[in-house]
Amino acid sequence: MAATKILLVDDDEMLNTIMRSLLAREGFDITVACNVREALKLISSERYDVLLSDLHMPGAADGLTVISAMRHLNPNAIAVLLTSFPEMDVAAQAILRQADEIMIKRTDPTELVESIKRRIASGTTYSRPKLESVATILERAAPSCIEDWFLEVQLDRKLSLVPLTPEQRCGHLPQVFRDLVARLRAALPFGSQGAVSPSAANHGLTRRRQGYSAAMMVEESRILQVCIFHTLEKNLASIDFSVLLSQVMTIADEVDSQLRQAMECYVEESVADSLPA
Repeated sequence: MAATKILLVDDDEMLNTIMRSLLAREGFDITVACNVREALKLISSERYDVLLSDLHMPGAADGLTVISAMRHLNPNAIAVLLTSFPEMDVAAQAILRQADEIMIKRTDPTELVESIKRRIASGTTYSRPKLESVATILERAAPSCIEDWFLEVQLDRKLSLVPLTPEQRCGHLPQVFRDLVARLRAALPFGSQGAVSPSAANHGLTRRRQGYSAAMMVEESRILQVCIFHTLEKNLASIDFSVLLSQVMTIADEVDSQLRQAMECYVEESVADSLPA
């Protein structure tokens, strides 16, 4: 019977040496990666039964990236997250990415190996989630994403100086999301321009009349992209990775296109206002 293949991903060289020795002594076939890039390369080229990944390498959530990749390419593997900081928010994120278990690195290495053996014996609890298109996710999550955007804008010192009602602040966004979803579903060849948006043009005129500066409009657009990408991050487990990059680039292009159309009308209105009556 072939030995259980384990991929250990950690940037702590001393721990790697100890764990490799202990796991090999127990009869496991152990491979070590010292960073996310090495781990992703191995995951894409080899098949492992177990993934043991540190959370911080050195980024605050690098281990979640590794687990997400393993779940996408080999959903039947047992995935264990190793962390020195068992905080509840980290645990919640790990569950979102479908880690089988979170183990504390401060545990004695021998006890850690025993915990790993028990987890291997009980098997994975992971169930592959139903995949959704990015368009479907944005369509479903648009209200909560708009709410997140509104809260971020309210916290911005300069943007909050313009006194607007929630409807005045956010009224353009439902149509922005409808345009985004329509463009994603159109599946146009990469590099194609999005459709002209009368709503974007009207938004530029409205913001001009509400007292926004051009820089403020750009900042609002930047915050929107951040909120959209955070929404996708929350739904990472149900996204098809093979199309994710192209979809993200399409989203960024559409948001920038709408900003350009809004700014063109904003500038035209500014020029008209500066002309003699």
